[in-house]
Amino acid sequence: MLTKQVFMTLFCIALGGFAPVVNAEQLIGTYSGDRSSNTAEFQVESPWIMDWLVSGDQAQYEAVDFALINAVSGAYEGVALKTKSAGNGVRLFEKGGRFYFRVDASMMNWKIKVIQLTEQEAAQYKPKPERQLFDQ
Repeated sequence: MLTKQVFMTLFCIALGGFAPVVNAEQLIGTYSGDRSSNTAEFQVESPWIMDWLVSGDQAQYEAVDFALINAVSGAYEGVALKTKSAGNGVRLFEKGGRFYFRVDASMMNWKIKVIQLTEQEAAQYKPKPERQLFDQ
């Protein structure tokens, strides 16, 4: 007769091949505003994404610019997003560290989510190479 502990161990081993895939995506922070400001600092490892949303009324001078800043050194890491119209999307980053976003916004509402990914999840955000139709 099997003890309960042995039965549970065998049961878990048997189900091991059928275990559901666990999503390891982790929300690091959510930041939003309706004017120019800096987000709070966040610590993230590579790879990660910036999931962004920009909205606003149709106005003549709509614009938003997200710059990624190294929170330790204050160094400008580069433009994360620059747009003059409402929209949304994601951007993959392959450098970890301690950062914040400097947001320059004019007549726009904005929201940013910083999401930590696994390497497998990040592969879904990378462009696939185009197939060559003819050999050169």
